[in-house]
Amino acid sequence: MVLKQFIPDQYVKSIYDISIEELKENGIKGIITDLDNTLIEWDRADATEEVVAWFEEVRKHGFEIVIVSNNNEKRVKSFSEPHKVTFIHSARKPLSRAFKTAAKLMKLKREEVVVIGDQLLTDVLGGNRSGFQTILVVPVAQTDGVLTRVNRRIERRVFEIMRKRGLIEWEKQKKSE
Repeated sequence: MVLKQFIPDQYVKSIYDISIEELKENGIKGIITDLDNTLIEWDRADATEEVVAWFEEVRKHGFEIVIVSNNNEKRVKSFSEPHKVTFIHSARKPLSRAFKTAAKLMKLKREEVVVIGDQLLTDVLGGNRSGFQTILVVPVAQTDGVLTRVNRRIERRVFEIMRKRGLIEWEKQKKSE
């Protein structure tokens, strides 16, 4: 079923609601994360203190991190480099190449990596199609760039179809938050 490719393994409000211990218990050693509206607002340049603390916490537990973003090199590099986070820009998600490259950079197998992102059409679809576990987070900003706004409209339709078919229950939770 095509819709199953849009269903994340987990749905949480933010990156801070992801249990690092649970990931470890499930054999996860690496995190591929989106940047815009997953870690910080799409129009914010730098990491917040909370994101920096999250990076430190994740690393303290021995996890590798790679940011995989569809945004341009300047944007992703200026965010990632100060925090010594490996990144892939212009990723062309949901295509598989960047996800697979990120796993190779971490020297990890697919089953040892989780993909975290705020979009069904790029992060979840791409991660699922590439064979990774996926976690969908609520976007940190209420606004989006132009292309993402188009994706969000499609995403709302996909959510509605999945909800009607009983494929998801957390979608109700998303609307009420």
